[in-house]
Amino acid sequence: MKTKLITREGYNKLKQELDLLWREERPDVTKKVAWAASLGDRSENADYQYNKKRLREIDRRVRYLRKCLEELGIVDYAPAQEGKVFFGAWVEVENDEGETKRFRIVGYDEIFGRKDYISIDAPMARALLKKEVGDEAIVQTPLGEVCWYINHISYTA
Repeated sequence: MKTKLITREGYNKLKQELDLLWREERPDVTKKVAWAASLGDRSENADYQYNKKRLREIDRRVRYLRKCLEELGIVDYAPAQEGKVFFGAWVEVENDEGETKRFRIVGYDEIFGRKDYISIDAPMARALLKKEVGDEAIVQTPLGEVCWYINHISYTA
């Protein structure tokens, strides 16, 4: 099960996507479907078929976003978080081989299209929660345990 949390930026981004789909894309595609339908035989009409499919995709995404935005809890930055890893933190970690990674711990709905975001539900995020700079986090992976050291923690205020 995914944790139903989201950062303020993530929430605003999903809301913008919903607005764009509902106010711009959907009316535009609906017009195209109506125009293509007016041409007659729908079974042979590629414009009709394609736009009808696109309309279903938009409607599916709109339903998902509406439900999602209703259920998600927005987590805003709080000064009390400073110095420890919590939801919304940018964290830089390093392993014994000197490999470093930098990412932000966010909600599941925010990770898509971002290589530098990880879900709060990811094993790495779970291992890092409540830790401080200098602490080590043991992450369970399919290949066994991996140790990461926390180099830096910051927040987007």
